[in-house]
Amino acid sequence: MFALARRPGDELEVVATLGSADLHLTGELVSALNSFLYDRDGRALGKVLARVPKAVRMAAQQYLRDKCPAVLGAFTECGPVEAVREAVYFGRIDDEIEDYLEGAYTIGLGIRMSNERKHEGGVGWVVQLLSEEVSVPASAEPRTWAVPAGVKLLRTWTSEQLANGTGPVRGALQVAEDAADRGQWVRIHTLLHSRYDIDFEGSGTSEFVVDAFDAPIPLEHPE
Repeated sequence: MFALARRPGDELEVVATLGSADLHLTGELVSALNSFLYDRDGRALGKVLARVPKAVRMAAQQYLRDKCPAVLGAFTECGPVEAVREAVYFGRIDDEIEDYLEGAYTIGLGIRMSNERKHEGGVGWVVQLLSEEVSVPASAEPRTWAVPAGVKLLRTWTSEQLANGTGPVRGALQVAEDAADRGQWVRIHTLLHSRYDIDFEGSGTSEFVVDAFDAPIPLEHPE
């Protein structure tokens, strides 16, 4: 049984080897391992691992510990989330960037966006588009992009706070622009906030999340 490791090129890595007497468990084990990457439900995975030989169980657990750290927004129940546009740069927040985000949002792509200082002066914005919007459970914090280590989060705004009829894209951009004008590092991302805590994938409200940090706007392409 192999895992597909995402690097500069895709590679197969051995996870475990099942004997002929246990081949009937292969599909169930693969499904449980894939689900664990998404929901980190150790109890559900444990029920399947309890039915396989000890050597297989130990090999799978070791692989998960060594090679599969929990990364927010990295997986859906259907597999890994891919970047479909790695980086698109905009010189300012205007109608052009709003139209770009509206188009991506309308067709269900995930959005990640942050500001950066230009070497020649001024502030620009870099946008990454992802293949999916990742779901979070109803009771979970609305976040699929981890807060950077060592940085204080000043404020988190979500499009659920809109009350004046402004659309979610325009609302998020306005909050982001206001924070950037104060010299703050800002990040925007989207997610699907589920109505449920169990079996939460794919049913809920699509939201924009804006984080403002107690940190200066980072320099583009730092040396």
